[in-house]
Amino acid sequence: MKPSMVIVTLCTSLVLSGAAQAQEAQTPGKLATLFEDVFGPTGLVVNSQAVLPDGTTHSAHFNSAFQSNFTQFNVALVSQLTALPLPSPASGFTYAFDPGTGTFRRTTRSFGPILSDRAETIGRGRLSVGFNYQYFSFDSLDSVDLSAVPALFTHDDFQLGGGRLDVVTTANSVEASLAQWTGAITYGLTDRIDVSLAVPVVRTTLSVLSNARIQRIGTVDPAVHFFHDDTAPGGFGDRKQFSAVGSASGVGDLIVRVKANALREGRRALAVGIDLRLPTGDEKDLLGSGALGAKPFAALSTNVGRLSPRANVAYQWNGKSVLANDVRLGLKGGLPDQLLYVAGTDVGVNERFSLALDVLGQHVFDTPLLLARPFEVGTTGPSFPDISFRTGSIDAVAGSAGLKVNIAPHILANFNLRFHIAGGGLTDRVTPLIGIEFGS
Repeated sequence: MKPSMVIVTLCTSLVLSGAAQAQEAQTPGKLATLFEDVFGPTGLVVNSQAVLPDGTTHSAHFNSAFQSNFTQFNVALVSQLTALPLPSPASGFTYAFDPGTGTFRRTTRSFGPILSDRAETIGRGRLSVGFNYQYFSFDSLDSVDLSAVPALFTHDDFQLGGGRLDVVTTANSVEASLAQWTGAITYGLTDRIDVSLAVPVVRTTLSVLSNARIQRIGTVDPAVHFFHDDTAPGGFGDRKQFSAVGSASGVGDLIVRVKANALREGRRALAVGIDLRLPTGDEKDLLGSGALGAKPFAALSTNVGRLSPRANVAYQWNGKSVLANDVRLGLKGGLPDQLLYVAGTDVGVNERFSLALDVLGQHVFDTPLLLARPFEVGTTGPSFPDISFRTGSIDAVAGSAGLKVNIAPHILANFNLRFHIAGGGLTDRVTPLIGIEFGS
């Protein structure tokens, strides 16, 4: 990989059996390779001074199986980290031309959704400008707590037994957060067709803290496998702490939308449209997906008194990105496609205040799934916690509760909480949103 933006990566060695602490530096890299920087050849390294019968020095080969697992972890994490929902660019103010009076009139009593869409269009010549801020702090990946991810190294040719039965166990704490500022502009080309542009500005922060321990199952001599430790007898340590942290900021992937009102029948309306995602964000720093995307969608809505129920369905198609394969080598793979669906309603409490309530569903196709499992050493040896991966689909359900307040003529203030209900994938228990919108 040829990095164009350097992050600071620290590698710290902590000896639990003594009071002293040693430090060593790692090779800087991009956010998308942070895990490889920690667990690859420049990070967690086990040493050996054992001499083989032919007089050569034994090399402590703790294999790439764990590292390939963490590459899968990287794919599972970052491919979802760059596919987070944007606030809807739909305007809170919608109008239709009334030929009887020759004027435009409001078509709904409420101010519309926040994270979903309604079928009504903004109206010919109308303009809406919005700005929203969301903050994601992720708690789990496929129901595995990110603050306690177990993982294990085995020696090359582990199955041959003997000294190769030694393993390195690690307890890992991963912190991943994303702050997303989104500016959106919507313009009514006609009474039935809107065009929108959404521009996210993203700050991504990623860190990992790994406590590693050599489990001497097949050896007794500490010189066979060890971490360098000046405070341990002979410098042969069996515990070490590794860490890396990085952050990056910049423009994310731009979204261009076209939405058309296909049916307007009394209080009912149906709209169809498409979102095009342009890979403008730096995928190697987890600011964008690195792939072109297209999301055709349909939105059905109606009005019943103060209620404005709605339903959405969309299919997110994604192209190929290095985030789905190997960032360092520049090899691309297909990012998982998604089926998205929403059911919700607005409640027009009064002329200046409305509520927005939604249930948001997501089905992710053919993505790496993280599994926690025990790893047994040999047939009679001890068991240690570990992770593994398989390819499968994810179903997740979230809720959204928000309010819109008309704080001044043509100006709305938005407040929203998105919360995890059930399912896997990359989850955040609660995601707050605040925003402001101006409609002409």
